[in-house]
Amino acid sequence: MHGFKPHAKDGHRPSTWVSDLFITPLRLGKNMSDLYGLKLEPMPNRLVNYGVTENGIAVIELTSDSAGAPLEGPNDRSPNTYTHGMMRDIDEAVVRARFDDDVTCIVLTGNGASFFSAGASIQMLNSVTPGFKYNFCLHANETLSRLEQTPKLVVCAINGHAVGGGLEIAMAADIRIARKNSGKVGLPEINLGVLAGTGGTARLTRLIGKAKALEMMVTGELMSFEDAHACNLINHIWEGDADDFRRDILDWCSQFTLPNKAVKAVGNIKRSCQTGPEIPFEYHLALERELQAALFNSDDAKEGIAAYVEKRVANFTGQ
Repeated sequence: MHGFKPHAKDGHRPSTWVSDLFITPLRLGKNMSDLYGLKLEPMPNRLVNYGVTENGIAVIELTSDSAGAPLEGPNDRSPNTYTHGMMRDIDEAVVRARFDDDVTCIVLTGNGASFFSAGASIQMLNSVTPGFKYNFCLHANETLSRLEQTPKLVVCAINGHAVGGGLEIAMAADIRIARKNSGKVGLPEINLGVLAGTGGTARLTRLIGKAKALEMMVTGELMSFEDAHACNLINHIWEGDADDFRRDILDWCSQFTLPNKAVKAVGNIKRSCQTGPEIPFEYHLALERELQAALFNSDDAKEGIAAYVEKRVANFTGQ
């Protein structure tokens, strides 16, 4: 569980203790179905699976073959390459999670145990016009920005290699957690004579600094999860097999669901951290004050302060 334990209220075991939320105690196959009551369903293009757990975690799972086409049957080594069709599925899933009041946290992951995503389908890029490629990048920018600006915490569960566009997708998440020894990360587009054009140069520079990001992209070298963690590209590395990893991700994300966290505060913290660094410092402080003022008027702030004074565990409602 990596440090997180659901809290007991007034010294008693809560009614929604983690183990109670599992549908079955048996080890599952290499998919996320049936964890916390999760039922994944394909999006329209069958390139993304989407579902919501009983405790409000939306899961967006990338799933495709090397050509970026839907999988035909189970495939534990699917590269989950993306096309415009997958980006449309991701876009619709993000919007669905954003508008769902029962969703408080979003998990982004890949099918199987080998790849989060190998990036854009080279077969697709080799078969379309320059104009299509431009609009493909534009729509991907818009989709990942929508994910980044959604006022719900986004956790990327990196279950395998995240390279090229796969890393670009992961960098749009708020927190990145990788499974130990399952892959590497990198932006090797230089080897194709291009750059990481769906947010790669912009986000990597902001995350790890200009010098390191530039070196990583012009050499095209892949980075181990340990090195990525050392430069703050990855937040955590967890041991365990693919099944354990998926279960642990949902366990860990449960701390961000109701009644454990004041989700409006989470959203406002995210807004300040996302928008603030892009504006002058004094404007960031002004934004922070306005976000705090809105929270002081919330029911959850009143509950949190009262619980602290009364020495009890807060029971947040999202109001």
